[in-house]
Amino acid sequence: MLRRMIIDAHGHYTTVPPGLRVFRALQISNMGRPVKGKVAISDDEIRASLEKGQLKLLDERGIDVMLFSPMASAMGHHFGNALISRHWTEVNNDLIHRVCALYPDRFVGVCSLPQSPGVGPRESIEELDRCIEELGFVGCNLNPDPSGGHWTGPPLGDEAWYPLYERLEKLEAAAMMHASATCNPAFHTTGSHYLNVDSTAFMQLMESRIFQDFPKLRIIISHGGGNVPYQAARYRALCLMNKWEPFEAFVKRLYFDTTVYNREAMELLVKVVGADNVLFASEMLGGVTTIDPATNRFFDDNKPCLDAIASLTDEDRRKIFEQNALRAYPRLGPILARHRREKTVGA
Repeated sequence: MLRRMIIDAHGHYTTVPPGLRVFRALQISNMGRPVKGKVAISDDEIRASLEKGQLKLLDERGIDVMLFSPMASAMGHHFGNALISRHWTEVNNDLIHRVCALYPDRFVGVCSLPQSPGVGPRESIEELDRCIEELGFVGCNLNPDPSGGHWTGPPLGDEAWYPLYERLEKLEAAAMMHASATCNPAFHTTGSHYLNVDSTAFMQLMESRIFQDFPKLRIIISHGGGNVPYQAARYRALCLMNKWEPFEAFVKRLYFDTTVYNREAMELLVKVVGADNVLFASEMLGGVTTIDPATNRFFDDNKPCLDAIASLTDEDRRKIFEQNALRAYPRLGPILARHRREKTVGA
């Protein structure tokens, strides 16, 4: 039997070479006359940005593969106009593709979408198609609130989203609900805005008929589902009061990642949504890049939290670390199998 693979389903390229930030600065300075321009980043710069960061930590923490996407907060969907967002998104997705080409057995691409306030989700399909069909990515990050904390767009159950859902279903590409930065001063980007978006996305999905209309749609709620595990009883009551699908059945339609950073929270997540619906993920390097004095580990070194849950069976662990990611991202399995074959032939 093959050993259990450890797949980290949530990573961002936060250690980008300086050339990308130079591109963004020039884009901002010319936002009145947007042009795409070129990014001056060499392969050696990409390697240097990863080999002392994500790659080093993947090795140290025993993680085989990471699903890798552009910086989340820096996508800034609320900033500028639709063309600026499109150019910025394409450049970031192309950089992820280069990372995956340089390290094909360690990173698999997940794209950002060129979302912008007031622009329909349909307009993101072209970039989704390019990333999935041409660049070999397995899914996308989907921002339920491109306005950055003002919620000016339609809720996720609105039919304005349906063309995008239809395309995701046809491509067998998963969507991870993930906010970008907030421009609302009432919210802290990683401390409240992200978690608000996760919880609101869950509620919008629960009161919609999305899964009746798109039964094969695959959606992941990031950051442990926001408040979902802790407020499960509230959601159960709402389902009963409104005669919606029972909460216990609805949560089985979704996946939730483990980007929570202590054993108790992770254990509650598994208890509420079930081992079949949890994906191991760390979001490193992300919003919690500091050491926990209680453990002397970095907070995002969270695999030991899962390892410490005594109630999990070996089969549960295999699901959370590997099999659930393969189910949530159907395109992932063939990519990993191809890389294993190529590595065997190369050896």
